[in-house]
Amino acid sequence: MTDRIKLLQGNEACVQGAIYAGMRFFAGYPITPSTEIAEISSLLLPKINGKFIQMEDEIGSIAATIGASLTGYKSMTATSGPGFSLKQECIGYASLVESPCVIVNVQRCGPSTGLPTSPSQGDLMQAKWGTHGDHPIIALSPSTVEETFNLTVKAFNFAEKYRVPVILLLDEVVGHLREKMRIPMAGELEVLNRKKPSCGYNEYKAYECSKDFVPAMASIGEGYRYNVTGLMHDETGFPTNSTSETEKLMNRLFSKIEKNLDDILIYDEYKTEDADILFVSFGGSSRSCKDAVKMLRKENIKAGLFSIKTVWPFPEDKLIEVSKNAKQIAVVEMNKGQMILEVQRVLGKEKDIFGINKINGEVITPNDIIAKIKEECINA
Repeated sequence: MTDRIKLLQGNEACVQGAIYAGMRFFAGYPITPSTEIAEISSLLLPKINGKFIQMEDEIGSIAATIGASLTGYKSMTATSGPGFSLKQECIGYASLVESPCVIVNVQRCGPSTGLPTSPSQGDLMQAKWGTHGDHPIIALSPSTVEETFNLTVKAFNFAEKYRVPVILLLDEVVGHLREKMRIPMAGELEVLNRKKPSCGYNEYKAYECSKDFVPAMASIGEGYRYNVTGLMHDETGFPTNSTSETEKLMNRLFSKIEKNLDDILIYDEYKTEDADILFVSFGGSSRSCKDAVKMLRKENIKAGLFSIKTVWPFPEDKLIEVSKNAKQIAVVEMNKGQMILEVQRVLGKEKDIFGINKINGEVITPNDIIAKIKEECINA
């Protein structure tokens, strides 16, 4: 078993997790700090009969990823801030045509070109609202190398199970961090595949409103014929101007996510049972929060951490539950304040909620957090 213990970079763990989940196609374009994901994919995929292609740009990369998914490949692309912006229109397309795929965004300090090698968590809201129109999305954010591996597997499972694009929101801290982890054995982690049709060729409806809201997905080339379009469409996939068909389609797209929150929402709690001060955080910032909790506890200050892994959809009910007895809520994030907007929306004015933020390209440290806590809470 010792040969399964590896010292991996977060970006490397992402590729390893993707291959474990069955990724056999990657299309991408180099961009710091995600480039290692493309580089490692280019080395490993040909060894397992997979396909790697460096596209001419970010738009071509996600378009190729969607196309490969439609032909049956488990597919992924990876990028960072400016590239993530360029992918937004196609993310909306993938949502409407229900093409399973994973989009990795290793966040960096922005806007624009910003600080390419410095960390940030400024793309949180973009992951949910970046593409135009109402659309369902799942976004996951790991805080360790091992979580990166495991959540990449989860990302593929969610994409395949719910026929939805899934965004994996790393940040530069996690992407370039190296930690020891054990690579799971084959079969140790659940790996899911998309539901395939069992009906005859002439009976198949690619967007049928099934009981679980997720239609079976035939791969192009398997004999089933159906239309794929970014226009509103009926159950056969052909464009429609019908308002009733549009409403039925949109409600189904949202229902397949909203009806399965117990399966999709992932989070961790650390010493939340008796916490007077509750940290709410995600990604790399959660690491500093956990150390801050340990340090504050040594000073007899009851702090706890709610670390959110599924950032979209937002774990509203669990946040309400875990914050019930906390006197103050500190939302820790490497941006000007994005997750705090969701926390304030969910908890309302009944709670004392404040942000601990950093936007200069530096990591939020445990000492930064403790200094703010003593300023806001203890000395107030």
